[in-house]
Amino acid sequence: MKHPMPTALVLALSLAYVFPAAAQSTPATDAAKADTTASSSSSDRSELERVTVSVGRGQLRSVQSLSQTEFDNALAGSSPLATVARLPGVNFQSADGLGNYEWSTRFTVRGFSQNQLGFTLDDVPLGDMSYGNFNGLHISRAISSENVGRASLSQGAGALEAASSSNLGGTLQFYSSDPLQQFGFRASQTVGSDSAARTFVRVDSGRTVVGDFYVSYTNQDADKWKGDGQQKQEQWNLKWTKAIGESRLSAFINTSRRKEVDYQDLSLDLIKRKGDTLDNFYPNWNAAINAANTLCGNNGSTYVAACDDQYYAGAGLRNDELYGVSADLRLAQNITWKTTAYYHHNKGMGLWFTPYQASPDGTPISVRTTEYAIKRGGVVSNAEFDLGDHLVKAGVWFEDNDFDQARRFYAASAGMSVYQFPSNPFLTQWQYAFNTKTSQFSLSDTWSVTKDLTVGAGFKALKVKIDGQLEMGTNMPSGSINAEKGFLPQLGINYRLSANNELYGTLARNMRAYQGAATGTSPFATSTAGFDAIKGSLKPETSDTIEAGWRTSGRGYEGSVSAYLVNFKDRLLSVQQGTGIQGNPVVLSNVGDVRATGVEAALSFRLASALTWYNSVSLSKSTYRDDVVSGTDTIAIRGKRVADAPDTMIKSQLGYDDGALFGTIGVDYMSKRYYSYLNDASVPDRTLVNVSAGYKLKNISMLRELSLQGSVTNLFDKHYISTIGSNGFTNSDPNGTYATLLPGAPRQFFVTLTGKF
Repeated sequence: MKHPMPTALVLALSLAYVFPAAAQSTPATDAAKADTTASSSSSDRSELERVTVSVGRGQLRSVQSLSQTEFDNALAGSSPLATVARLPGVNFQSADGLGNYEWSTRFTVRGFSQNQLGFTLDDVPLGDMSYGNFNGLHISRAISSENVGRASLSQGAGALEAASSSNLGGTLQFYSSDPLQQFGFRASQTVGSDSAARTFVRVDSGRTVVGDFYVSYTNQDADKWKGDGQQKQEQWNLKWTKAIGESRLSAFINTSRRKEVDYQDLSLDLIKRKGDTLDNFYPNWNAAINAANTLCGNNGSTYVAACDDQYYAGAGLRNDELYGVSADLRLAQNITWKTTAYYHHNKGMGLWFTPYQASPDGTPISVRTTEYAIKRGGVVSNAEFDLGDHLVKAGVWFEDNDFDQARRFYAASAGMSVYQFPSNPFLTQWQYAFNTKTSQFSLSDTWSVTKDLTVGAGFKALKVKIDGQLEMGTNMPSGSINAEKGFLPQLGINYRLSANNELYGTLARNMRAYQGAATGTSPFATSTAGFDAIKGSLKPETSDTIEAGWRTSGRGYEGSVSAYLVNFKDRLLSVQQGTGIQGNPVVLSNVGDVRATGVEAALSFRLASALTWYNSVSLSKSTYRDDVVSGTDTIAIRGKRVADAPDTMIKSQLGYDDGALFGTIGVDYMSKRYYSYLNDASVPDRTLVNVSAGYKLKNISMLRELSLQGSVTNLFDKHYISTIGSNGFTNSDPNGTYATLLPGAPRQFFVTLTGKF
């Protein structure tokens, strides 16, 4: 059913253009030296401290930032991406209410998919945060959400010095909170729908002679909202800081143990026939055996398409350790130098109980795994020289990543745990050892031409060399491939019209390196013949971004409007052959260009001392510029909309916080999305409403603060499709039979009790 756009949102957008004209303004800071999170003068900042979005006052490019207050007030245990999702241009989807189920999470910006963006935590690269990540990890595993201090999103031209080899369409940078300056103890307990339980405990040392530190422990467990199985996670975070004059040393150790049982991927046809609550057979082993024997071609049966309606189970297991140490030095009054060294170790498996390969004892099901092992280390180093009218930045990034990946099969049985790594495989289909070496250099100069005019120019040089060696398997490629661009320029301008109004513009070129993996959109995910055919002519994806905008701020409001044009060249397309569980090689090729145009606006109000209102709107059009030619076939996608790129997104959130009573109500509208390249298959638009309310008590007995918060997600219990493309996109699906959809969670309730000592 098509959901009409809420009247409240139309009113919000109308008021967004009325209020600034009537609001009182105050002077702004010098644009040339503005920080990413800066906006206007200190008096305005005190007024806007809890206004949801900082719009990057003084920046030469589009930047939106969220402060720690926004993460503190978010639903306990929810993904940091869910908090960032309110920003313009952002499309975040997940099949669970908290946004942590990694197989389903999708984060796109201006039509660029998650693996075409850059992500960092405290300057440490997180890779592209894809499910089968070969060079990083998801933010939900990198840090507990309660320890996120702030985040900054560059929707178009990301910061030149950001450590990313995939940021075609912008960069999202997370920063952890610092230890408290006084001793503190915090404990939170969350309970909710589907037996959800989350415990968070953090101890802060306060200031000591050896520095300040905190250590936190998180344990989260919830049943799936449909079917059977649990999603579990356990995390430890430790952070240490030490100030030495005007310099600072810091270090962190973050560990994660995540176990999630999958939801069944569905098609529109399946949902029509069996409903959106259809799931895997788990734990009904006999039903899975019966389906394998009667529908999947086993034991003399004839294969029918219904074999892929349901499998027994799937699961994702991830163990991570992430370490970082930084020296942020002031070498002179006008020179700073920050260097971060890091190391990341990951052991992971994606499990799928498949009826396409029998176990050695004749059981018509086995466990198919894709196994991951990451050992990567690197250094990010950036220096700044303040030369009066010129601010010069220079940076380097080096990373050496060893990534082992394998496809194995294990004997399946009724009592087999889906929460443990299996052992003793009976078949290794393929096994790879990848080494990826990344080097990046950046240089920029921001020149304050006059007190009102600032211009900037810079570039980065990026080289990524991938060596992939097939250790076991046949008809799969081995060899090396490079992605290299020696000059990726970025130009920007900022002109201050008045104390509280400014214009800005940016031109930027970016490149996305190839993926050093045997799955995904990778040269190594195809056959030997396919690799040999493309390795000489394949080009890395590049994008050219042009954006311009207006920012305004004053006493009680802060807003921005931006327009952009992005030309995305040499798009890499991988088309899955057969069902996802079969694991067939993909067909990979450069298939031409994409053009994205759009307008975005964001506006934060402080309507009263305790009342804030945030609104954002994103209007975009992303289309393919070329048809795809595959052999003798032509797939006529020229002019078609890009998959999973909605034309319209509108978000509005009303917040109240008087120091005791606090709460929010948020509305999120998204237009329809296509999941076929020919645009003959789509999911309809949807509107979601989330609410939360709580109360804080100060100085209760031994407690500095005691708070109780209740939250409801999907308030009106809408049935909708959240994730599309869980098994990739398809050329055409007019009958709706391609299983690549995941329904969103129904209405869920959560309550959190927090005590601070």
